[in-house]
Amino acid sequence: MIKAECRRWNSRVLSCKSRCLYSTYANISNLFNKYVDKSSIFSWNSIIAELARSGNPVESLKAFSFMRKSLLRPNRSTFPCAIKSCSALCDLFSGKQTHQQAFIFGYGSDIFITSALVDMYAKCGHLEDARKVFDEIPCRNVVSWTSMINGYVQNDYPREALLLFKEQLAEDGGSSSEEEEECIDGVAMASILSACSRVCEKYVTQVVYGFVIKRGFNAVLVVANTSIDAFANCGTLEFSRKVFDDMDERDLISWNSMIAVCAQNGLAAEALEVFRLMVTSAELEYNAVTLCTVLFSCAHCGVLRIGKCVHSQVMKRNLENDVYVGTSIIDMYSKCGRVNMARRAFTMMTEKNVKSWSAMVTGYGMHGQAKEALEVFSGMIEAGVKPNSICFVSVLSACCHGGLVDEGWHWFCAMQHRFNIEPSIEHYGCMVDLLGRVGYVTKAYNLIMEMRVRPDFVIWCSLLAACRIHKNVDLGEVSANKLFELDPNNSVYYTLLSNIYADAGRWEDVERMRVFMKNRGFDKSPGFSLIELKGCVHTFLAGDRTHPQHEKIYRYLKELSVKLLEAGYVSSVASVLHDVDEEEKGMALQIHSEKLAVAFGILNTVAGSAIQVIKNLRTCGDCHTVVKLISKITGREITIRDPKRFHHFRYGACSCGDYW
Repeated sequence: MIKAECRRWNSRVLSCKSRCLYSTYANISNLFNKYVDKSSIFSWNSIIAELARSGNPVESLKAFSFMRKSLLRPNRSTFPCAIKSCSALCDLFSGKQTHQQAFIFGYGSDIFITSALVDMYAKCGHLEDARKVFDEIPCRNVVSWTSMINGYVQNDYPREALLLFKEQLAEDGGSSSEEEEECIDGVAMASILSACSRVCEKYVTQVVYGFVIKRGFNAVLVVANTSIDAFANCGTLEFSRKVFDDMDERDLISWNSMIAVCAQNGLAAEALEVFRLMVTSAELEYNAVTLCTVLFSCAHCGVLRIGKCVHSQVMKRNLENDVYVGTSIIDMYSKCGRVNMARRAFTMMTEKNVKSWSAMVTGYGMHGQAKEALEVFSGMIEAGVKPNSICFVSVLSACCHGGLVDEGWHWFCAMQHRFNIEPSIEHYGCMVDLLGRVGYVTKAYNLIMEMRVRPDFVIWCSLLAACRIHKNVDLGEVSANKLFELDPNNSVYYTLLSNIYADAGRWEDVERMRVFMKNRGFDKSPGFSLIELKGCVHTFLAGDRTHPQHEKIYRYLKELSVKLLEAGYVSSVASVLHDVDEEEKGMALQIHSEKLAVAFGILNTVAGSAIQVIKNLRTCGDCHTVVKLISKITGREITIRDPKRFHHFRYGACSCGDYW
C-alpha cells in the first residue's frame, strides 16, 4: 500500500511543470502527511527506496534529508538506498555525509551499507576511499567483492580488478565449495571478463574463461556476451565465435557483439553473414546499433547493393534522423563509391554532429574532391559546430589527395592558433604526405625534424613513399633506416626501398635487398582485389588461377592486350626486377589482381554498366594506365578503391588527374 501511494505521489511530482513547487520541505511535508505515516521509519524507508528505484535520486535524497529533520532514528534499511541515490548523482558531498551518519548510528560495518559505500565512492572516482571501506569490511559477500571489482573496471584499472579477483579466490580457498560459490556470481564474472577485455592478454582471458566453464557461468547470458568481446579484444576471434555458437540463448546484445567483432576486425563478409543469420533465424528486432555495424561492414566490403538494402531498412524503421545511423550511411555510400548519394543523405539529416560533418569531409576527400571537402568544412564552422582533432585529420587528408598545399598549411596553422588544437601524429602525417606527394620532399623531412612529437612508422613510411614517387634515393635511405629501427619485420619498407633502387637503376642494391629479405624470410604483402556481383563478393589475388572463371579471364586479358597496344599502351616495367626479360616483365604486370577483377567485371556485366573494385594495396602506375585505357576501349566507368582513395576512370581519364 505504501509503495503504491509512493508511486502515485512520485508520478504527481514528475508531471508537474515546475519541480521547484516541491523543492521546499514544507511542500514535501504536506504531500507526506497526505499519503504516508510521517512518524513511521518504515514508511520513510519505503519512500526513499521507491524513489531511488524509480530513477529519482534527487527526490530520494530530499526525502532522506527531510526524514532526518523529523528527528526519526534511521535503521540499517534507511542508508543503502540513500547511498545508491548519491551514486546515481555522483554526489560525493552527500555521499560522505550519509557515510558519516551511518557510522554515527552504528552501521559502519553493516555489509549492505558498506557495499553501497564502495559502489558510491567508486562511481564518484574516489577509488582510494572505496578500497579503504572495502578493506574494513569484516565479512565480505558477493556484492562487496563485485562492487570493488566493478569500481576498478569502471575507472579503467582492469589489472587491479584482476588482482582483486585473484585475492578473492585466495581468500575463498579455505571456504567450503558452497560458500565459495556464494561469493562469485554471474555479475561478478561479467565484471572480471570486462577487465580481461581491457587488459587484452590472451592467456589471462583463457584462464578466466576456464573458470567460467568450470562454474557453469557460460550459460549466463551477460557472461557469454562479455566473453565474446573479451576474446575479440585479445585477438582470438575464433574463441569469440565459438562462445557465440555455443550459446543456447542469444539476445540482441549477443548478435550485435558478434557482428561488431567481425566488422571491427576486418571480417566484413563474416559480419554480414552473422546479420543474415540474425534476420532469418532469430526472432529479434534489430536496432540502430545493429544497422550502424552492418553499414560499417558494407562500407569495408564495398557491397553497395547490401548497403542500399540496409538503408531501406533504416527508412522503414524511421531511423534516418538518428545521428549515428545517418553518419554510418554517409560513410557507407562514400566508401562504396557513391559520394553524391552520401551528400544526399547528409543533406537529409535533421541533426548533425561533428562526426557527421567529418564523415562528409572524408568522403569528398577520398574521392579527390578536395574543394568540395573544404566547402563542407567551412559550412560546418558557419553552422557553429566546433571541429575536433579527428575532423582536422579529414581536412588535411582531403588537401593531401587534392594537392592543395597552401590550403593544407592554412588549416594546419589555424588548427593550432584559432581552435587551440595541438597537432597530433596523425596531423603531422597528413602534412608530410601532402608535402611529399607534390615533390617537396626536403620540406617534408624538415617538418619531421621540427615535430613536437616523436615521429612514428606512419610518418617515415609517408616520406619513403614520397621518395619512391620522386626518386629521392638519399632521403629514401634515411626514412627506410628509421623504419627498419621502428618496425624491422615489416617487408613493405624493404620492398619500397628496393623499388627506389630499381627506379634509380641501382641493381646491385636491389639484389642486396632481395637477398636480405630472402634470408629474413620476408615475403611481399599479397595484393588482392574484391568485386561485388549480384550480392556476392569475388576475391582475386595477383596471378590468381583459383577462380572458376580464371581461364576465361586470362583469355580476355590476352585479347584486350592487343587493343591496348593499338591504343598506345607501353608497360611500365622500369622497377620490375632486371634479371628477367621484357616479355616476362610485361606478364608480371598483366596478372595484378585489379586487372583480373576488372576483366571479370566486364565479362559478367552488361555492356555500359559501371564496375567497382576494392584493392588492399596502393594501385601501381602500370595498372592505373591500363585501367584508364580499358575504360576508353570498353566505354565503361571503372572505379578502384585503394586504402587511401578512389580512382574513377572514365573515357580514358582518371578523377585523380594522375596525382595519387
